[in-house]
Amino acid sequence: MERRPPRILLVIIASQFMGTSLWFAGNAVLGDLQREWGLAPDALGYVTSAVQLGFISGTLAFAFLAVSDRHSPRLVFLLCSLAGALANLGILALEGSIGPLLACRFATGFFLAGIYPVGMKIASGWYRTGLGNALGFLVGALVLGTAFPHLVKALGQAWPWQAVLAGVSACAALGGLLMFFLVPDGPHLARGARFDPRALAVVFASKGFRASAFGYFGHMWELYAFWAFVPMALAARAPGHDASFWAFTVIAAGVLGCVGGGLASLRAGSARVAFAQLAASGACCIASPFLLLAPPGIVLAFLVVWGIVVVGDSPQFSALNAAYAPRAWVGSALTIGNCIGFAITIGSIQLLNAAAGSLAVEYLFLLLAPGPALGLLALWPLLREANESKLRA
Repeated sequence: MERRPPRILLVIIASQFMGTSLWFAGNAVLGDLQREWGLAPDALGYVTSAVQLGFISGTLAFAFLAVSDRHSPRLVFLLCSLAGALANLGILALEGSIGPLLACRFATGFFLAGIYPVGMKIASGWYRTGLGNALGFLVGALVLGTAFPHLVKALGQAWPWQAVLAGVSACAALGGLLMFFLVPDGPHLARGARFDPRALAVVFASKGFRASAFGYFGHMWELYAFWAFVPMALAARAPGHDASFWAFTVIAAGVLGCVGGGLASLRAGSARVAFAQLAASGACCIASPFLLLAPPGIVLAFLVVWGIVVVGDSPQFSALNAAYAPRAWVGSALTIGNCIGFAITIGSIQLLNAAAGSLAVEYLFLLLAPGPALGLLALWPLLREANESKLRA
């Protein structure tokens, strides 16, 4: 039996939650910035995509330089939490221009690459077994962190947007400090293999990895675009309800999908759970034109259900990608998969951004349906393999 202090997982979860709260901080105050700075309606897509592009760039840079192998992951987490908090605060010094705003959001995304993936590595140092279950909680922490700025905005209705950004930055900095001082390097912490771009030609030759990765790509086409445009849907189809509070509720509901899916995977396996949740999320895409025209109470309930299933498959795709990646190329395979996945989110976000000016919001999310559909098609061989294995057992 593994021995570790009871606080370890709790502190890692709390630190991940605090650090990843930087992700949608710009989105939470964008309405205020649009009013005060005169930003165009399509600023939403550009601000969100800037963070995603920064995260991709940071992930590649950290992998090429093997930053978390050369230095203690706890130190990397701390420094990136502090740097990300400062990049987020940099918006306060701007004078209403979209260019510098995007630069600040890009920098925030860059340093998030030293928070979210590095937090996962810190956790792996404490778990030789049971890591899959821990990952469910850690992805749940990411979900809560992503939703948190909307909650801060909702609770501080009378606060200026500057106070919301300052509060999120303080939270992220505190998360870094907690991780550094309360979570020592774990006994199973291993050095990762150097990132090798040649892996791109190798890893996708594996049928299993190709199936799980393309399923993950379909999932990513939908996930961040849904999160980014939920406030717009709430404002249009649930007037009179606090859009910030309900945006937090819808996004945070994904914790139930992550944790519940993790528990279900212990019995059903990751392939079945990922397939079921991706299918449910795709069904929500298809049903959205009808249910978003329903009375506000039904709209809210529908979006909460969608929020549960839209991200609940994320930990399972992480487990599948790791399981099917060629053993000699695991680190590079996961880096490549993550970078392609987040690059795909920029495409879907910009597609919805361009369509929002001419398409009614109840039809907007139909554009996300091809992602789950293609993801399910790619994942089908792994589902069939899981079912055959169960029959043989």
